[in-house]
Amino acid sequence: MRLFVALLVWLTFAASAAAAPSALDQALKAGAAPTSTGPQRTERIEAELTPMSAWAAPGSTAVVAVRQQIQPGWHTYWRNPGDSGGPTTLDWSLPDGVSAGDIVWPLPHRQRLQSLMNYGYEGEVFLPVPIEIPADARPGQTLRLTAEALFMVCSDQMCVPDELTLSLDLRVQDGAAPLDPRWGQKIQTLIQTAPRPAGIEARAAFADGRLTLTATGGPLAGAAPKWAYFFPFEGGIIDHAAVQTGQRGPQGLTLDIAPGRGLTANGLTPPLAGVLSTDLGAWEISADQGAPLTGASGAGALGDGEASLGAATTPVAFLQAALFALLGGLVLNLMPCVFPILAMKAASLSRSAHEPREARRDGLAFLAGVLATFLILAGALLALRAGGQALGWGFQLQSPGVVATLSLLMLAVALNLSGVFHIGGGLQGAGSGPLSRLPGAAGAFFTGVLAVVVAAPCTAPFMAFALGAALLMPWPMALAVFLMLGLGLALPYVLVSLSPRLLSRLPKPGPWMETLRNLLAFPMYGAALWLAWVYGRQTADALALLFGAGLMLALALWLYGRSQLAHGRSRGAIVAAALALMLALGLGVMAARAAPATDDGAVGSTHLASQPWSEAAVQAALAEGRPVLVNFTADWCVTCKINEGAALSSARTAEAMRQTNALYLVGDWTRRDDAITAELQRHGRSGVPLYLLYTPGKSEPRILPQLLTEGTVVDALKDAAR
Repeated sequence: MRLFVALLVWLTFAASAAAAPSALDQALKAGAAPTSTGPQRTERIEAELTPMSAWAAPGSTAVVAVRQQIQPGWHTYWRNPGDSGGPTTLDWSLPDGVSAGDIVWPLPHRQRLQSLMNYGYEGEVFLPVPIEIPADARPGQTLRLTAEALFMVCSDQMCVPDELTLSLDLRVQDGAAPLDPRWGQKIQTLIQTAPRPAGIEARAAFADGRLTLTATGGPLAGAAPKWAYFFPFEGGIIDHAAVQTGQRGPQGLTLDIAPGRGLTANGLTPPLAGVLSTDLGAWEISADQGAPLTGASGAGALGDGEASLGAATTPVAFLQAALFALLGGLVLNLMPCVFPILAMKAASLSRSAHEPREARRDGLAFLAGVLATFLILAGALLALRAGGQALGWGFQLQSPGVVATLSLLMLAVALNLSGVFHIGGGLQGAGSGPLSRLPGAAGAFFTGVLAVVVAAPCTAPFMAFALGAALLMPWPMALAVFLMLGLGLALPYVLVSLSPRLLSRLPKPGPWMETLRNLLAFPMYGAALWLAWVYGRQTADALALLFGAGLMLALALWLYGRSQLAHGRSRGAIVAAALALMLALGLGVMAARAAPATDDGAVGSTHLASQPWSEAAVQAALAEGRPVLVNFTADWCVTCKINEGAALSSARTAEAMRQTNALYLVGDWTRRDDAITAELQRHGRSGVPLYLLYTPGKSEPRILPQLLTEGTVVDALKDAAR
């Protein structure tokens, strides 16, 4: 028992270690990693200079970002802070020939405070800055970049100007540089998604005390945004706290904006520049003064985004999300990724079928395990998102360390069910051998924990709406929705365990239970192998470490089982088991900290010819008149793989794609990808799978069912081609 407890403690450690891989190890592998003076801190904010790439080439443009980690309850500001505050400013000290550009500002959040509206950031924030490297920079040279950063850090009660000196030693080296292993991917994603010009034509008119902004063309042509909001670059032009109303049209949109004091006193001085943010995307625009553009109204009213967010927090929306979460949890019991845990629940029910008191205890303990784990996962997800992380349901399986840990845990459970070792119960009957079962309420609780952990790769029908809505709600409402999902998952088992009539119909305990228990080990072996395959897809040549850890773990548990058969008299077996377990732990930790696989442009394993998803690829295909089928998937998503095997790999589907000249794009979410996370959220989803079918001439894609059939895909493609 102590050995198994030690195993569980290590599994928890390995998961946490995987969440924070050693940046030093990665830097040493890169060979030319930049070095920073490290984070500088005040009571309110932590900041540091961090590069996007591992080095800078002579004559290139490097990107260096100011990373802010803002304490909860505090915020910093955008280039236009709104009604109060001030933007972050950088005063650079650079080597000769090196120059710094302007900050690439991410899209800000609106921060309402009573009658004021500010624009800023909370949690983790990156402010990228392009750095021009002179052509005569020598390879091997180190460039010291220093910035005096002034942050206006505010809470609801006060504002404090925090000034920090940030430095970074950037190595010069020939050749294309890989992304910095710590923050490079985040910085690159931010630059790719930051607002920028997109060919949108805009006009502004100020008359009768109202400012009218029209925008047409570019990504707005033929689109149908649900809401829009204009962030001006200059303060005082608009009333930031006022609601922005408007209309959409066939070619764009119109916004009616309350003017600010600067506009009413001085009139409109074109151009009016800023960021136009919509549910379809955000772009920089520059509006010349003039009459409203045609095609920018007449197709329905627009919200300003705040109202859309508020709608998710109404009692009706909350009750609807909670009901869908309950239904989603019930359906989740039928999804393939939960089957191994159903096997464990079936074994537990059969054992206690004719002991109603024990059955009720186990049912309630299983419910407690499910709800507690949902609460922990949901709390972690909401906390990380509040800190600026772009995460969704199943986020823990995007960590190779967590996947490796779960694979070893599934192996241990399978060996337990196979009778290699046992926990509790001792020997039951002469010659019957040890029964591999978890003891009492603790075992039922742990089974509930496992059920939630392995259910993460599945997104059942009804879950998508419920979880998407929950992530827009205040945290108490969001946690309640997640708990309803857990209640739905546990409800069938709990109802059976509390019903004496149903329990009485189950067979009486007997020798058949041992056979059933051994048989149910094989789904657990399958789960361990599947997770090992996912781990291999996520990492670079580290699968051997996981296999070695699994082999040593199996040896340790077999030796431990031998010592149990000898009633503790085999000290040699116990010592050997401990040594094997230590070796398994060492290999497991190395596997958990393995480097992620490099992104070589490959997409998830599918049978149709595909290209990686990007918004630019979608728009380019639509401009050519081609339908676009987008598959957001992940290797750890069992539902995704079943759909790809059943509906996206047949000859009929391939022929329909060819006949309609459709483009197939795959968004691979196996490893974390903030751009895909944002796209999922835009369509009200918090996880995969998500299937979108874009039709030329239509602004919004058709969302296909989460459980696909060949006929569904073929018919949808034919409809898109009409």
